Amino acid sequence: MDSIYYLIIIGFVFGTAAWLLFIWAVRSGQFDDPEAPKYRMLDDDDEQLHSPGADKTRKSTKK
Repeated sequence: MDSIYYLIIIGFVFGTAAWLLFIWAVRSGQFDDPEAPKYRMLDDDDEQLHSPGADKTRKSTKK
């Protein structure tokens, strides 16, 4: 019978910890925009490749 009391206390402690972690995640903005990261990886970095100094560095590395 004592083991049931221990399990209830442990379950209450873990449940409270999970609830507090969830509240912390919501307040810190972890769930603000779940859609953006999957589209961010599809963005091209063409702006960096077409900069004026990029051609000079490519030509100098071919020598």
